[in-house]
Amino acid sequence: MAKLARRALMLALLLGIALAVPAAPREAAPFDTEQSQRFRAWFTVLVAEQLRQGPNPRWSHRDCAGLVRFAVDEALRTHDTQWRQQNGLLQRRLPPELVLSPEQRAWRQNWRRADGSRGAYAAAFALVQENSTFVSRDLHQAQPGDLLYFDQGDDQHLMIWMGDYIAYHTGKNTKHDSGLRAVSAHQLFTWRDVRWQPRSDNPNFVGIFRLRFLSR
Repeated sequence: MAKLARRALMLALLLGIALAVPAAPREAAPFDTEQSQRFRAWFTVLVAEQLRQGPNPRWSHRDCAGLVRFAVDEALRTHDTQWRQQNGLLQRRLPPELVLSPEQRAWRQNWRRADGSRGAYAAAFALVQENSTFVSRDLHQAQPGDLLYFDQGDDQHLMIWMGDYIAYHTGKNTKHDSGLRAVSAHQLFTWRDVRWQPRSDNPNFVGIFRLRFLSR
């Protein structure tokens, strides 16, 4: 049943059929253009820092969806001196601070789940179905921070478009492998396992999705 539901979602998204799902908590306004740009900058910096420094100790649920949730959560925090020091970013050049209402900041712990509940946790499928908007199956339409969503039948996977490369977590966590990866678009398009190629003729590539609280 779950597989059939996912396939129905894919068909609806590709045909442009709107899903009857609230776009956001009623009290929270979507981000305007400037807020969206600043969020994208913070989100991608935080993902890049996981690649550079290794996983942050506060990052739990270390998998592809967990990377997205962690970076969103940290991007929507207030980045004061204490936060920057704790994250090893005291001497780094960082984006302008996000100016958000309390309701907008609440997005960080308010993911909508498939059963209609909300909370700090949402799986990859729910991040796409309940919290994102379909953009395209053409990678040229992606903006930094957009999500690439793959459906392999029993498993779903998210990757993050960083602007000039793609970042993701494999779901593996060992002493010698953090599970974090960075690949170029060319590498992914020529991946030996064609299921992971972000091509419009790849049935496993559902498409590019944008977090719903961002402006288009």
